[in-house]
Amino acid sequence: MIELLSSGTLSTVQDLGRLSHLRFGVGTSGAMDRLALQAGNLMLGNPASAAGIEVPVLPFQVRFLQDVDFAVTGADAAAKLDDVALAPWWTRRARAGQVLTLGGAGPGFRSGARSYLLLAGGVDVPVVLGSRSTQLRGQFGGHHGRALLKGDVLPGQPALALAGGPDAGFGLMPPDLALPQREFFAAQYHKAVTAMRVVPAAEYDNFDAASLQNFWGTDWKISAQSDRYGYRLSGVALALRETMETRSHGIVPGVIQVPHSGQPIIQMRDAQPSGGYPKIGTVIEADLWRLGQARAGSLIRFVPSTYEQAVAALKPIEAYLSKVRHLSTLYRQMHD
Repeated sequence: MIELLSSGTLSTVQDLGRLSHLRFGVGTSGAMDRLALQAGNLMLGNPASAAGIEVPVLPFQVRFLQDVDFAVTGADAAAKLDDVALAPWWTRRARAGQVLTLGGAGPGFRSGARSYLLLAGGVDVPVVLGSRSTQLRGQFGGHHGRALLKGDVLPGQPALALAGGPDAGFGLMPPDLALPQREFFAAQYHKAVTAMRVVPAAEYDNFDAASLQNFWGTDWKISAQSDRYGYRLSGVALALRETMETRSHGIVPGVIQVPHSGQPIIQMRDAQPSGGYPKIGTVIEADLWRLGQARAGSLIRFVPSTYEQAVAALKPIEAYLSKVRHLSTLYRQMHD
């Protein structure tokens, strides 16, 4: 059980989201960086889908009301337990009364855009439509359907017995190091650009030749008007070969729509489940966790992908999570 002492804007309870209710008009929600949430859960012996806290704005501070193992993954938030600095992507045991601080007096995240606090057993909030994730627009799920506030108390679920080893726990190599993108960069890409693999979407061929060339060949800046609903990009305006009208149809996180302004919007985890703007492509599932850690103002570049390549790209992620699960098991066996 934890008590929030301070919370930056829009910290929410999230799990892997509602994946089977799109047909009813209910968006997925869930963690923007699903890999960070899954890895942190597996480090603690939780199911990969257990609920945790997504922290997009610092500072963030909680007091532990009982002894519990926890992990902080995702963006490096210069975490401290009381006055002891914690390494990123690390598990630790908290004792009742100790205080975890993300951010402190620093300017923000050292890297990335969102941190995740996971508790052994997971955060215990009601399951709504198969998920504990917060749906801010619909005001349901999570903790009373809203962002977390100072004074909120969140219960934990029953966990595995605390391992008998040292409180210091163990850590992981973050996936941005363990799963490098070198093979997706052409020689002309510079280090400030994050590559996102994209499968062409239904209206791709309706865009003119110059727009398609610009879509693949230029850097796109994530604008300050970006959030969990969608990332608005700024760059060269894209244009259709001729005006077209489409009825609203189903969309999923990762879909890149192009409104009348010509500036693309990437649908993110809180996106509505339908829309009528032309779709030029879809960021593949294997790269959505990287996109979830991209900051406003940063640059991304789109790289062509086939459906088969998109499916194959999930295998390194599955292998990484399998190694995390194995490491966690070994750690507990050593300290039983």
